[in-house]
Amino acid sequence: MERYSRQLLFAPIGEQGQAKLMQSRVAIVGMGALGTVLANHMVRAGVGFVRLIDRDFVEASNLQRQMLYDEADAASSEPKAMAAARRLQQANSLVTLEPVVADLHPANAETLLTDVDLILDGTDNFAVRFLINDVSLKHGIPWIYGGAVSSRGVSMTVVPGETPCLRCMFGQAPAQGTTETCDTAGVIGPIIHTVASHQATEAFKLLVGAHAQLNRKMVHWDLWYNQHAAVDVSKARKADCPACGQGRYEYLQQEAAEDTIQTLCGRNSVQIQPVEPAAFVLSEWADKWRPLGRVELNPFLLKFHPTDTLTLVLFSDGRLMVQGTDDPVAAKSLYSRYIGM
Repeated sequence: MERYSRQLLFAPIGEQGQAKLMQSRVAIVGMGALGTVLANHMVRAGVGFVRLIDRDFVEASNLQRQMLYDEADAASSEPKAMAAARRLQQANSLVTLEPVVADLHPANAETLLTDVDLILDGTDNFAVRFLINDVSLKHGIPWIYGGAVSSRGVSMTVVPGETPCLRCMFGQAPAQGTTETCDTAGVIGPIIHTVASHQATEAFKLLVGAHAQLNRKMVHWDLWYNQHAAVDVSKARKADCPACGQGRYEYLQQEAAEDTIQTLCGRNSVQIQPVEPAAFVLSEWADKWRPLGRVELNPFLLKFHPTDTLTLVLFSDGRLMVQGTDDPVAAKSLYSRYIGM
């Protein structure tokens, strides 16, 4: 227990709390800026099992704020979940880490999020947060919302049956492209650590059973303009909330009648998630595409450059990220042209 000695000296955790942490299971959705800080805290504190879920790969623009990655990860386009797991295992080999390179969607959300004690939000996507919210309420698993952009951040703890849920507070996910993102408004690293450290502290309280100390407020920061606010939301639960009031898990129940096509705001990219995931042998696709343009292959993804301005990133489950356009129709046409629908 020497590695946790300073945490053991902290009376609200102590030996009993540390034992609970070591028996706990946590899922982190999104291994970008918030997710890397959250994972760092969970693993170094000795949380017994941590699942790292992310659909993306490391790029040079991530390195300013996503603290687990380095230039080698960006140069090799390593999936964030895999790079994070490798780095974190070096920090604490006693923790079980499960990296999952996948997009969280209604078909896999319950599989990935229901065998844990707590869900942590490291995403930059409100639709995914509302999906997490539905899983949390349906299965009685607490989760901690966090968001950061520019120099501003926000966090709120959701405990099913006790606190308001995300739909109580926001109603529904905002239309795509109507909110600021790190890719459109920028972000500074310190706000990431502020928000994620608050989330991590709330996580420790939940995992050791210190519910009386939970922050029942939605907390806001703007570090650049020296602003801080904490809004009491303890009485904000709505009886007519579709999710926690009426038990309608609309984001979880959405059936994918066709491929999911999502414009990645601010990144000039479109992601296409096929209805039925399939096992793609990436090396075979590299051979098919090599006569048509430049290819880059690693064990987790294949990059294909049919032109100087377009990049197709193919994952082994058939998910495709089209970089160089924000037009879903054009992206689907490229999917059809180079893969087939």
